[in-house]
Order: sequence, then C-alpha cells, then structure tokens
Amino acid sequence: MKEKKVNSEMIIKKGNPGKTADDKWVLRLYVAGQSPKALTAFANLKKICQEQLKGKYSIEVIDLLKNPQLGAEDQILALPTLVRKLPVPVRKIIGDLSNTERVLVGLDLLPNGGSILS
Repeated sequence: MKEKKVNSEMIIKKGNPGKTADDKWVLRLYVAGQSPKALTAFANLKKICQEQLKGKYSIEVIDLLKNPQLGAEDQILALPTLVRKLPVPVRKIIGDLSNTERVLVGLDLLPNGGSILS
C-alpha cells in the first residue's frame, strides 16, 4: 500500500494502474482534523474496502480544517462524510461508517434489504 501526503491530503492507492475506470472505486472521506470520529471512519472504510473491493479502490482523505474550500465541490454539510465518486452515480454517507451493513447498502455493494448476517 502506498501512502503519500499531497497538499495536506492523505491519499491511499490500491490496485493496478492499468485497470479500467469501470473497475476502480474512487472514494473521498471528508473529515475535520484527526478527531476520534474521523479516525474511526477512516479505519472502518479501509476495512470495508479491503474486504469488499480487493484492490480496486482509492481513498482520498480531505481534512476540511486545513482546506475548507475543498468541501464545496461535493457540498459537504456534515463530517465525517464519505463520497463515492466512481462508479457513478455519486453517493454520500455521513457518519463514522461503523454500521457496516448500512455502508455496504449506501455504497451499492449490498442490495437494499440484503443482509451480511447469513
């Protein structure tokens, strides 16, 4: 896993650069500093991606305390907020992402009413 700082944004990239855009999930996690909620949301998101997307994703963490203007594009009203940029349509999930089933439904990885408890 590669981690690097870019303009005070942490980007974690996974997967092969030669993959098509259809295979790639682009996720943005908007946070306010390194609060407990932000750290929990990031850990939960990382775990879900590793289990469900298996290397077909990139996560961009945007700290709105450092770059508040970056939240305007995705119309961020609450933090933490996860935005699925790809695949389209764009989807948003607000909170620390601790309810895995709700996150999977929100990301369209699990159909509505589906259950991971089999």
